[in-house]
Amino acid sequence: MTLYDFWAWWPAAEPALGRAEMADARELAAIHGASFHRGWDAHEFETMLVDRAVLSHVIRRRPAAPVGGFVLSRLAADEAEILTVAVLPRLRGRGFAARLLDTHVKDLMRAGIATLFLEVEAENAPALKLYQRQGFTVIGRRKGYYKTASGTSDAVMMRKALPPI
Repeated sequence: MTLYDFWAWWPAAEPALGRAEMADARELAAIHGASFHRGWDAHEFETMLVDRAVLSHVIRRRPAAPVGGFVLSRLAADEAEILTVAVLPRLRGRGFAARLLDTHVKDLMRAGIATLFLEVEAENAPALKLYQRQGFTVIGRRKGYYKTASGTSDAVMMRKALPPI
């Protein structure tokens, strides 16, 4: 058995999911900045991470690895809105966002959330596909909502009903 055969046989580590912590703020800002036209800075993330009405999760390629992606939602009564989801560009297409959303939605359901909302840029086809696969439905559109490098883009508003647990 060659070394390559050994590593090919060895099972890949499962990504590690958990709650975002204050120490993650700089990494979250860097990922957000690499993902959106106008990224949020570390101070903005710090403010959200101490807000008791914000639920946040991170994903790492393995437990001790840097943050690879995250999701944040703001809760109000029995509703929540996903504020942002972002995954490092080099890790996209590997199912990290879907895993993040699965974990996040389960925690929202445990918190008594019945309806989850989000807005996504109309031209973001991968995100639209992800959210539709996750059970979100389109409920509206906001014309020219997002500022982009070439002008503006519409926001697609989506909703998902969460079953009680």
